[in-house]
Amino acid sequence: MTPPTTAAPARDGSREFAVGSLVHARGREWVVLPDSTPELLVLRPLGGTDDDIAGVLPALETVEHARFAPPSPSDLGDQQAAGLLRSALRIGFRSSAGPFRSLAGISVEPRPYQLVPLLMALRQETVRLLIADDVGIGKTVESGLIAAELLAQGDARGLVVLCSPALAEQWRAELRGKFGIDAELVLASTIGRLERSRLYGQSVFRPDRNYVVSTDFIKSPRHRDDFIKNCPDLVIVDEAHTCVADTGQGGARQQRQQRYTLLRALADDPDRHLLLVTATPHSGKEEPFRNLLGLLDERLETISLDRQAGRDLLAQHFVQRRRADIRDDFREDANFPSDRKSREDAYTLHPDYRRLLDEVISYARETVRSADGALQQRIRWWSALALLRALGSSPAAVRKTLHTRAGVQDADSVTEADAIGSRTVTDPADDEAAESADAVPGALLAPGAADPDAAALDEEDRARLLAMAEAAEALKGPAKDRKLKQLIDTVRELLAEGYNPIVFCRFISTAEYVKEHLDAALNKGGKGKKGTPGKKAYAVEAVTGELSPDQRIARIAALTQEGEDGEAPPERRVLVATDCLSEGVNLQESFDAVVHYDLAWNPTRHEQREGRVDRFGQRRDVVKAVTLYGSDNAIDGIVLDVLLRKHARIRKATGISVPVPDSSENVMQAVLEGLILRGERPQYEQEDLFAVESAAGRQTAELHQAWQSAAEREKASRSRYAQNAVKRDEVAKEVAEVRASLGTGEEVRRFTYHALTALRGVPGPLPGEPDGFTMNSEALPAPLRDAFTTLLGPRHPRPVAFHDTPTAPRGEVALTRTDPVVASVARFVLDAALDDQIDQWQRPARRCGVVRTTAVAKRTTLFLVRYRFQLSLPGRDGVLRQQLAEDARLLAFRGSAANPDWLPEDEAVALLEARAAQNTDRAFAQDRIEGILGSLESLMPTLEERGEQLAARLLDSHRRVRGAFRDVRGATGPARRGLRVDVQGRPDVLGVYHYLPVPVLDGTTTNGEAR
Repeated sequence: MTPPTTAAPARDGSREFAVGSLVHARGREWVVLPDSTPELLVLRPLGGTDDDIAGVLPALETVEHARFAPPSPSDLGDQQAAGLLRSALRIGFRSSAGPFRSLAGISVEPRPYQLVPLLMALRQETVRLLIADDVGIGKTVESGLIAAELLAQGDARGLVVLCSPALAEQWRAELRGKFGIDAELVLASTIGRLERSRLYGQSVFRPDRNYVVSTDFIKSPRHRDDFIKNCPDLVIVDEAHTCVADTGQGGARQQRQQRYTLLRALADDPDRHLLLVTATPHSGKEEPFRNLLGLLDERLETISLDRQAGRDLLAQHFVQRRRADIRDDFREDANFPSDRKSREDAYTLHPDYRRLLDEVISYARETVRSADGALQQRIRWWSALALLRALGSSPAAVRKTLHTRAGVQDADSVTEADAIGSRTVTDPADDEAAESADAVPGALLAPGAADPDAAALDEEDRARLLAMAEAAEALKGPAKDRKLKQLIDTVRELLAEGYNPIVFCRFISTAEYVKEHLDAALNKGGKGKKGTPGKKAYAVEAVTGELSPDQRIARIAALTQEGEDGEAPPERRVLVATDCLSEGVNLQESFDAVVHYDLAWNPTRHEQREGRVDRFGQRRDVVKAVTLYGSDNAIDGIVLDVLLRKHARIRKATGISVPVPDSSENVMQAVLEGLILRGERPQYEQEDLFAVESAAGRQTAELHQAWQSAAEREKASRSRYAQNAVKRDEVAKEVAEVRASLGTGEEVRRFTYHALTALRGVPGPLPGEPDGFTMNSEALPAPLRDAFTTLLGPRHPRPVAFHDTPTAPRGEVALTRTDPVVASVARFVLDAALDDQIDQWQRPARRCGVVRTTAVAKRTTLFLVRYRFQLSLPGRDGVLRQQLAEDARLLAFRGSAANPDWLPEDEAVALLEARAAQNTDRAFAQDRIEGILGSLESLMPTLEERGEQLAARLLDSHRRVRGAFRDVRGATGPARRGLRVDVQGRPDVLGVYHYLPVPVLDGTTTNGEAR
């Protein structure tokens, strides 16, 4: 390896080794890292990774200041040498320059609009923020960016995410895969193991650790106080709207009140960072919305938001944007579908199915009318409604419902009966536990105190109920279940168009029934597209609430990811699911269409379903949503006209999704009662049910009017409270700084592809991913092959798949700077460039080069220079924290070193794209490089001056993104004094590249300059 020039040994225990300085110890070169002390130096090898960090005791080992050696004139490379070396260097940075300390260590390249919440957070002394962007914009990424930055700066010691237990594993995977944050799961299923791993009396929680915690588990009195006492100082609350309640009644309100009590206690600590995340902060009720805002700043509970002072205060803590807002402001960086095409597919009931529906409605009417007393009537009403809803879903759901005891029978009062019935039969707006609501509610009435006549009723109608069950059984299959037949046709059409759909069902039994028949219909004959015996043409799986969250993830992975034996995932796939997957689960990487097999009795549920595919990261520009309904099914007609179509019209007109008003359930009850209890004819006639003169008609009109008014208010409030704390130009400036220091995802992709190809890898296409590729690694250098085996596993799929995504399946590679395989390639290329003793074919990047090209009209010299800076960042506690920042810059000049004409940075970068037009004699090239290196000392003042300019630029960017936190008192908090940036050591000249114009026949170049 090319040795650096070293200075005299430093004195033991001296403070000469500043953060960012270059030292020589143990026979190699190292960079001094933060957390070093005079007694113990924390060092990272030059060009190494965080895995290679070591501690060195200067009192026991010789540590010397080091200077990086210039390149050797004989180390000549081709036209790609400079670009590969620069990219390898930048990919290896984990403490880059630029305004943010964490971005070099995360695997996701944030879109500019996703930096807005981060910029807002950095301008607060204690971060209190409500992120309420629309479904699918990327709120998890936005909150993760804030968490990663606060942890990297030292403004937060630890992190806890409060979420639904069904989403806990996904949160942990997102934190680890995208942000490099390892978190421990704290759930009812893990608490026993965690407690056994601690000493007696020791808390499961520590303020300096990271956790993902079930909100409902930790809110219980047994664990709550210990959690509050030892909670980390950064808290993210997912689906925060479920943690506030109004003055209503019922079990759901009690659950929410317990969550709110927990959050209120956490928010009472003035030094705790709090991020609230929800797409629906305002459910139409002012009180819960104000309670939510009050967690951020108590003044927001009561201050008038109609006045400028109130709006200004809210703007510091609240960010809410529609997709249209982001498209208007950031255009090409939106990265989600441009359109969602929705349609309704109608079917008609088979005569046998129609007869059963008539019989069920008649049965419902008779049993409810014959009830004795209000409580018995409500129990029978909800039982009958459960049976009707099951019949509208599937024959399998009918059979299951007729054999399941009605849960509403546990009620002791009319109020309790309505609460249980509403929760189990309908889809109320406040039901945040969709993952546990897909079991059939049951319609079997057993004798009990609430309904003593149930036994007699059951005995009297036993034959009738048995006949219904037998009739439902006979309806199974596409021959008589025309809804199923329509689904098969719809799914086939979507698959033929290249879509991979998710089919959403209301009940577990329906999902399993649909999966069975859909699989049989799509794979009739049992042969794949190429006629492969035993291999299905289409993969069909079902995910329901019967599975645990971990099992759901595993089943989806089995459907969408490569198997352990290396078998590729199916290209055509269908997922059948209940609403256990309708919220919080990311499916956009593998699916791009939604089919509503069962109509939800709450439009928000449809929005949540479609949001699983219509969201940030969806590769398809247009996603599809199809709603199935029975054109002659009275229940479907009511749900469509009262709820779903009105919701769609409001969304189309206003561009926003507004929750249905609370009165919707009463209206649905009135309309259904009009159909079931008072109608002599079961067939659905809209003009009769919704006539303005009827009670149901008046209630429906009033509901739609209230809904429209709420939509107008919401649209006005979004305009009034629109995010204006951070302007687009501010974001653009920071994005430019980030990309200047880190590069882009495209640079990572190009580097990995070209470096591995140069190292004798054999590339190939990656099916379904135009920007991904495969690479046969068998001919790579042995150290790289070993690294692949270690990082991907000894049985990893071959060839290796490289995905242009933030994460990749097991045994494959994500084309991100933090992926271990990409990092190992960058490190190999950089180490090989610095070691001229290894085989030349293993050195695709070189430190020197001479290229004759048409890209220049005059001789031009390009330097690849590395700078190191020491940052002194003041924390909330007043302590200055020393951090390292590294930067790689290209500097170029025209003409001779004695009279250089320095180029703007963009022109220097453009030289990387220059291509050789003619070969260059090696002796001539070596002589040219020797001359430039001989003049390097005379050029060093310019390189050092550029370093000081970069330091000033870095200081300005840190001040700029932190707004009020300059060296003077800010408007939102106390001053943070001492922020500074210092250049450490001389610049390291890693590469020297000389570009010459193409000569012409008379011995001069194209501009007349002598060769």
